[in-house]
Amino acid sequence: MFQRPVTLEQLNDLSRNTLMGPLGILFTEIGPDYLRGTMPVDARTHQPYGLLHGGASAALAETLGSTAAGLCVEEGQGVVGIEINANHLAGVREGVVTGTARPLHVGRTTQVWEIRIEDEAGKLVCISRLTLAVIRRRS
Repeated sequence: MFQRPVTLEQLNDLSRNTLMGPLGILFTEIGPDYLRGTMPVDARTHQPYGLLHGGASAALAETLGSTAAGLCVEEGQGVVGIEINANHLAGVREGVVTGTARPLHVGRTTQVWEIRIEDEAGKLVCISRLTLAVIRRRS
């Protein structure tokens, strides 16, 4: 499914000096049809009441979905997010959450990805859907 080989080290290097760094988002696994990553639940990702911030979950979801989608396009193409939704199903106060992005649709002009975010016990805490447009990269 992915158009070009990439390593976790390469993906994590691309994230340096971006939003992913301060949030502690790391890519942890590339499968045949998925991309997985983690994010800590701590002061960086909390809302004022000590729970995982929904915006942090959305950032993890968009990071995983967009990155996976970008690996599915041909040379000279890229992807841009055009819509994301996230349903927050359970609160998390500490630990690490793991997100897994899987494709629902990989087309010539659009892609749709589902991202499941789970706590350390495997409990679903957020489900997200990301829609992306496939674009020609500017030189």
